[in-house]
Amino acid sequence: MNTNPAGSHQQYPAGGPSPYTAPPGYHAQQQHPQHAPAAAGHSKVATALLVASTVLVGLMAGLFFAFDVSVMPGLAAGDERTYVTAMQAFNKAIDGNGLFGMAFILALLVSGASAIVEFRKGRRNVAVWVAAAAVAYFVVLMITFSVNIPLNNELAAVGDAAQLKDFSIVDKFKGTWVTTNILRTLLCTVALTGLSRALVLYGRATR
Repeated sequence: MNTNPAGSHQQYPAGGPSPYTAPPGYHAQQQHPQHAPAAAGHSKVATALLVASTVLVGLMAGLFFAFDVSVMPGLAAGDERTYVTAMQAFNKAIDGNGLFGMAFILALLVSGASAIVEFRKGRRNVAVWVAAAAVAYFVVLMITFSVNIPLNNELAAVGDAAQLKDFSIVDKFKGTWVTTNILRTLLCTVALTGLSRALVLYGRATR
C-alpha cells in the first residue's frame, strides 16, 4: 500500500516535466518581453511630406484669399489706369519670384508623393484624404494655366497704361479673373481641409 505523506513531493514519470522547471521559452520571454508593435510605416519621410504638403497648400490658399478680400476690391475702387498699372506690377513681381514658383508647383508634387507613401504604408484612410487634396489643388493649377495666366499675359501685352485707350481688359479682370481666383481660394481651402484631416488620422495611426 503506497501512501503519500502530507508535504511530500508528487512523483512524475521518468523524463516527465517537473513542476519546478520553467516551460520552454520562459526565460527568453522574460529577457525579451514582447512589446506592442510600433505603428506601421511611421517614418520621418512620411511625416515631412505630409507636413510640407499642408504648409505649401496653406501658403497658396492665403495668397489667393488675400487677393479676394483686399487686392482686387481695392483696385476696383480706383480708376482703370491704376487698375492696369497695379495688376501689371503684381503679376510681374509674382512671375519673377522663384520662391512663389517653387511653392506653387511643389504643393502638388509633394501632396502627390505623400499620398503615394501613405498608400504604400497601408494607411489607406490617410492616403484618401491626401489624394483628394492633391486633386483639388491640381484643379487650381488647371484654372491658373487656362484662365488666369492667359489674362495676365493679355494685360501685360497692352503696355503702358498711360497710353491705353481700350480698357475692356479691366472688365475681364473684374469679371473672369476675380471669379476664378475666388474658385482657386475655395479649392485650396478644400485641399487644406483634406490635409488637416489627413494629419489627424496620421497622428492616430502612428501614435
